[in-house]
Amino acid sequence: MMSGRVCATILHRASSYTLTLRSSSSQYAHLVAFPSSQQRPTQHCYFSSWRRSSSDQKFCKDEDARSCSQVHLSTRKDIDFQLSRVQISGILRFSEQAVNVPEFDGRGLNAVRKFESNQLPANTPNEDRHSAATCLQTKGMLFGVFDGHGGWACAQAVSERLLYYITVAMMPKQSLEELERCMEHGRPVPPLLHWHKHHMDFNYHESASLYIDQLRVFWKELLDSEEHNEGMSPSKALDCTFKRLDADISLEAQALLSNDLMKNTAIQVAFSGCTACVAHVGADGIYVANAGDCRAVLGVQEEDGSWSALPLSWDHNSQNQSELERIKAQHPPSEKDTVVTDDRLLGVLMPLRAFGDVKFKWSCELQQSVLADLDSGVDQDSPSLYQYSLPNYLTPPYLDVTPELTYHKLRPQDRFLILATDGLWDELGNEEAVQLVGEHLSGIHRQAPVSPSEKQLKLGQMHELLLKRQVLASPILDTNAATHLIRYALGTGVYGGLCQERLTSMLALPDDLARMYRDDITATVVYLNSDLARPHHS
Repeated sequence: MMSGRVCATILHRASSYTLTLRSSSSQYAHLVAFPSSQQRPTQHCYFSSWRRSSSDQKFCKDEDARSCSQVHLSTRKDIDFQLSRVQISGILRFSEQAVNVPEFDGRGLNAVRKFESNQLPANTPNEDRHSAATCLQTKGMLFGVFDGHGGWACAQAVSERLLYYITVAMMPKQSLEELERCMEHGRPVPPLLHWHKHHMDFNYHESASLYIDQLRVFWKELLDSEEHNEGMSPSKALDCTFKRLDADISLEAQALLSNDLMKNTAIQVAFSGCTACVAHVGADGIYVANAGDCRAVLGVQEEDGSWSALPLSWDHNSQNQSELERIKAQHPPSEKDTVVTDDRLLGVLMPLRAFGDVKFKWSCELQQSVLADLDSGVDQDSPSLYQYSLPNYLTPPYLDVTPELTYHKLRPQDRFLILATDGLWDELGNEEAVQLVGEHLSGIHRQAPVSPSEKQLKLGQMHELLLKRQVLASPILDTNAATHLIRYALGTGVYGGLCQERLTSMLALPDDLARMYRDDITATVVYLNSDLARPHHS
């Protein structure tokens, strides 16, 4: 949590800035990686989220993003930290989403009642992504959060591709055969997923044909397999597709693509990286696959009405001792002191599992060969991605994306699932997050009764205790639980309640200062249908 000293430091370091907002309607758009969606010409495409567009819709870089959103940052003195409550809520709610799921999907009772999500960027552009979709050829819903590093390219590609790979892996051979017949004869392909997209979501239109071709190669290999009859279980599909997509990302960067833009995109995706946490939620339970430091936490309501957190994933970083031992065991004993230094892989990367990041996977010779053919049109905003050499790079690969898998059978007391990137977990613990969402869901704030020792407090101490209880009982300001989480993650004060000054200082930071004090935050709250776990539905 951010101390008062850090709050003062932010104010001091930001004193050379002035924040000028020119447009009230779009004043917060500079906090998002791309402009509001425009009306796109719809072209015929069987994979809706990869629909090709004739308009050039690309991410806005620093200056373009400001012009797109009509927001101007000047460098005059005395930045204004006096954001009103309306402005604060506007910033926090800009990217929120709420989706109600039909109780019946034509195949039975849905395991998900609804979900709510939100994002708050610190980077410009935002490096986090999230996905949500209903499986149409198989059962259940898929949710994912993706935390990019070294840019947004890898997180973007994984967020729009991985869920397709998962649902294809779960499809029985008979359905895959029909899929292939439709492709061969140019007939409309049955939809695989029903995407639940926010109007700000972006897709790599220029790479759509490559992505479809690679997905088709994958399902044709499944058709050739004698073992793939009824389709993979969710657990096996998650494990297989994490590794398969990462392998495809690597191969695409090495391929001789005729389209320079597609080639440059493939290299950016491979050299940047992202962590991922994906959940398949169905009638038989929750399957979670995690690679990196995103996190999945289950919110459980106990018999007495209190809330408890059940982690369904574990962070893959240097704080995880078993993960450290796993990494070191893959390399010679002579490297035991250099594989992880300063809590980072080779002294550079914090997560110990990730998509992309071929700088940690390829041989030096392969990297040099691929980069020698790099077109000059590649994004030059992140030259360090390609030019720096890793220290003690002796026995690659040092990184992989093999996910850690968890299964949890749904119970009546399981009420919701929180998926979030590490920007949220840097500020909130598992129990805190579940408590916030649980109280948001029930509308009841529970406080422990005054203990016998507290009854003996002196007048000043009793006054402080009452202040703390009053702050904790403050009204809920957001209807969206993900927004509620982000508000408290950035604005929790000394007593555990909201501190307006703290929240204002964190949200008013200019783009080039924000990342110094917080990370991109993405959160999705999935509300579970507890009726499925009751005896009459067993």
